[in-house]
Amino acid sequence: MVDNTQEDVTCTLDIVSHSSAQTQRLGMRLGDLLRGGELLLLEGQLGSGKTTFTQGLAMGMGISELVSSPTFTLLKEYAGQTLTQAGLPPQHGPALYHFDLYRLDDPEEILDLGFEGYFYDGSGVCVVEWADKAAELWSDGHLSIRLKSMSETKRSLLLTATGTRYCELLRQFQKNTYATASS
Repeated sequence: MVDNTQEDVTCTLDIVSHSSAQTQRLGMRLGDLLRGGELLLLEGQLGSGKTTFTQGLAMGMGISELVSSPTFTLLKEYAGQTLTQAGLPPQHGPALYHFDLYRLDDPEEILDLGFEGYFYDGSGVCVVEWADKAAELWSDGHLSIRLKSMSETKRSLLLTATGTRYCELLRQFQKNTYATASS
């Protein structure tokens, strides 16, 4: 699972989902582990399950608002869940910033729109659909999720973590989902 080369730590996990409900549950399990500052890059053809996975992420983060693809707006923001504990002031969970780069022609447009601030501010969780359209912009630390249709209902999810923080996140996700790692 781990390929150690000084600062270039990469881990992978290959999972097969047999339904959209299972894809959503996988997203929920990952979303439950997110604390803010994560960059998740989703790749896959139309209909491969990117938005379904993101809906699960939002549920796992405690976001009850319906998540839909931001294809025409490029970005949709979802407020983090308000967490309350007896005797403590309310705290807010991380916001979800859901990007869709499908309609982008030039990666520089992301910079022109000022979106890079979202990717590196560290407070929210950034999920970028069609992230491959701006591959040169992503930092060393991120989690890539490539979704691929295998049949009408079956999906392959290849998760590739780059950086120590993301490898640890992927290990915890694997532990929580009882999935097997690929080398």
